[in-house]
Amino acid sequence: MSVHTDHDIVIIGGGPVGCAAALALSAAHHSVLLLDAASETTADDPRTLALNFGSRLILERLEAWIGIGPRTEIDTIHVSQRGGFGSVVLKAQDAAKPALGYVVSYASMLRTLQHRLSAHAAATTAFGARVSDVARSQDRLTVTYSDQTGIRTVRTQLAILADGGALSGQLAPLTVREYGQSALVCTVSTSKPHRNCAFERFTSCGPLALLPFRDEYAVIWTTVPQRAAHLCTVLPDAFLEELQATFGMRAGNFVTVRDRATFPLALRTSMGSRLQGVIAIGNAAQTLHPVAGQGLNLGLRDAWELSSLLSDPTNAAHLHTLAQRFEGARSRDRRSSVSLTDALVRVFSNDDPALRWLRGCGLTFLDCVPPAKTKFMQQMMFGAMW
Repeated sequence: MSVHTDHDIVIIGGGPVGCAAALALSAAHHSVLLLDAASETTADDPRTLALNFGSRLILERLEAWIGIGPRTEIDTIHVSQRGGFGSVVLKAQDAAKPALGYVVSYASMLRTLQHRLSAHAAATTAFGARVSDVARSQDRLTVTYSDQTGIRTVRTQLAILADGGALSGQLAPLTVREYGQSALVCTVSTSKPHRNCAFERFTSCGPLALLPFRDEYAVIWTTVPQRAAHLCTVLPDAFLEELQATFGMRAGNFVTVRDRATFPLALRTSMGSRLQGVIAIGNAAQTLHPVAGQGLNLGLRDAWELSSLLSDPTNAAHLHTLAQRFEGARSRDRRSSVSLTDALVRVFSNDDPALRWLRGCGLTFLDCVPPAKTKFMQQMMFGAMW
């Protein structure tokens, strides 16, 4: 037997972007229901997230930043290419910011956002809620989902898709471009202290990033799927030897490795919603290559821009017609971030001698021309919104 309720806004997907959107919208006095197919976050989730300085500002406005910890500042980013000349060093002091970004625990960030949500009377969170259908009738949407108590339906003016599940693909179809790459993620310790320096090293198979976290590095190693699978299963000493050969000695000797996992990489971008009143944000709108760490940060900007639009009473009175205005407001930032990450992968993930020379010239130019470097850092920290 179905149970019926009403909310101004229903958010489907309870990851960091969905929770941030729910927090921002409920703080603006909208009745929000957040539906998450997963259970509440657990303390042993080993994933880490890279947040840029712009995301810190968003989380501060949501009064969530102070609760997220541990977090490690990124003061410097060293970018280079394997087997070729040219490098660039990006420093927070050159951007006049306290940090370029931060590496945080996924579990801590999600737990903090969930805790903040629980303090808002306008927000309701349903865990273990699997959405099966979203249908339109006149100026309302009906969302059908199931939980441990049975089948439920909720009527709403606006449905927000905040993850990239099967339902999101049906309601907001995606164009998909496979990169033919997989990302291997893990945590390593080294013989040198990281001194809050991150590394992005481009190889012919894809970028290799080291992000400082606590006293270790979080590693995102992009390579061909077969090699990623091999690296995930070899003995730790063999893995560390291959990592050392690929990265070099700039971070010191790699000593230990833990929590290895792999996942395939593709560029997925939404073609727009099929239903009026449905808006895609975060991974439901775009899933980017992890190079330069732009995906989550772009999703948080989606959530903040949506709440900003809804703070206008004119828009709040017509939630079901908001999608077109939101897409227009977000198009520049989304196109810029997608184009940047896609171009970095295409230009740097090869061993063409001519391109290697051009890449070296580009890195050298960026390092030697302060205005160009500053503009690039602004893009990395704030997207195309600045």
